[in-house]
Amino acid sequence: MKATATKARAARLTSLTEDLANIPEDAPFRVRLHYLFSQIEKEFEQLYLENQNLQEKLENATSNRESLTSHEPRERERYGAGAVMPAIATGGSSLTAATPSTSTQVDEVGASFLAAASSTHKSLKAKLSSATGGSKVKASNKIKAQTSRIVSSFKAQTVVASVVREFGGHKDGIWQVAAKTGQPIIGTASADHTACIWGIESARCLLQYQGHAGSVNSIKFHQNRDLVLTGSGDGTAHIWQAAVNWEVPKKGHSSEEELDDSDEQVEDRDRVDTLRTPLCEFAGPGGHLSVVVAADWLSSMDQIITGSWDRTAILWDVETSQPLQPLTGHDHELTHVSAHPTQRLVVTASRDTTFRLWDFRDPIPAVSVFQGHTETVTSSVFARDDKVVSGSDDRTIKVWELRNMRSALATIRTDSSVNRLAVSTGGIIAIPHDNRQIRLFDLNGQRVARLPRTSRQGHRRMVSSVAWAEEPLLNCDLFSCGFDRRVFGWSIVLPKDN
Repeated sequence: MKATATKARAARLTSLTEDLANIPEDAPFRVRLHYLFSQIEKEFEQLYLENQNLQEKLENATSNRESLTSHEPRERERYGAGAVMPAIATGGSSLTAATPSTSTQVDEVGASFLAAASSTHKSLKAKLSSATGGSKVKASNKIKAQTSRIVSSFKAQTVVASVVREFGGHKDGIWQVAAKTGQPIIGTASADHTACIWGIESARCLLQYQGHAGSVNSIKFHQNRDLVLTGSGDGTAHIWQAAVNWEVPKKGHSSEEELDDSDEQVEDRDRVDTLRTPLCEFAGPGGHLSVVVAADWLSSMDQIITGSWDRTAILWDVETSQPLQPLTGHDHELTHVSAHPTQRLVVTASRDTTFRLWDFRDPIPAVSVFQGHTETVTSSVFARDDKVVSGSDDRTIKVWELRNMRSALATIRTDSSVNRLAVSTGGIIAIPHDNRQIRLFDLNGQRVARLPRTSRQGHRRMVSSVAWAEEPLLNCDLFSCGFDRRVFGWSIVLPKDN
């Protein structure tokens, strides 16, 4: 066994040396380094498999004893120095040997494993040192990171995600989806000039708002009341009443009279209530001159913020429907606005590659500019622990600290443009992409999962928006919408929940 392990180790190291010799001497330093790291990763994987195999053999060899080391004298007294020990199954074969012989074989297995690990580590360290020259410290740190990645891959935990609800009925793409706190309903804003309120249990449209004359680009629920705020391509923002009955009638009939009324019940269930008149309309003198792309409630719920293609955001008073203050400074059209859930803070995102933080806690608002993206910032939202998360068409998501606007705490790089993202109360970022994918990351920039997308589930066109439910709504933790005119409710079970 020892000779076999030694031959395998020698062959493996010889192969690694030959591969290293195949790299042209004039190859760039980075290419050589990347090649070495790939070889190291393969070596660790083989070493891990050998370790597992040897560990199984050791466990099988000692399965009929409490401990070979501590109980060897006792076993010798019991069986005698020359007595035959019971058969030990090792890898499907039985070994019959005296106690000293068995112990020697086990020791040889352990020694072989330790020698292999030590020899491999030393040879790899020597090769890396000779290749990197004066960059030993930097290479050492990269080896540690690579090793950690390999080890963590062995312990990877999966996220269980599946579509549990599907909502359909819009006649054009859906720009945004929002979940209502404390009620099993969601809202959608669509390019078909309507906004809809949906019952999660029934997956039906309970109310359709038809008060806008243009694409409805955003939708937000009032925190405590049955009110909805929408922004539209007609240059206005509306607040309208959204009192709906989301309860699903129980199936079954208790009398012949109910059977006679069944047709009427079906008609009532299929009928969609419509609304055309808003409670408040935010427009007119001092208002926006172009498309309103987004609107949100401030934490006090007595003011709203709107963002427009006219490069401005406006703070409005809800009671009077009058503008309180224009927010200027962006060089290009705004793409998104978002308010802090508990403080008088607002972030505005723009095509000028920046987003701005507006602080209304003082009589004179303070503004901070966050720079770091190279293309349009498509969304920026607040997260826990005084953080802001921004997404961009440059295919990155950045996590920022409110007190440090100079550099991002974490940067997530993806393969597609990012649309209107959302952050859960637990700190999980849901990222909708142009390429129909939805990915989950944490605030440290670590990947959590990618939601499944097949021919049977998932979006067929770009995913424009996502929204977390603060509490699971009928097993739905996350909602997504896209330009396939569909809304999906996702059940997501994170590893810690497993």
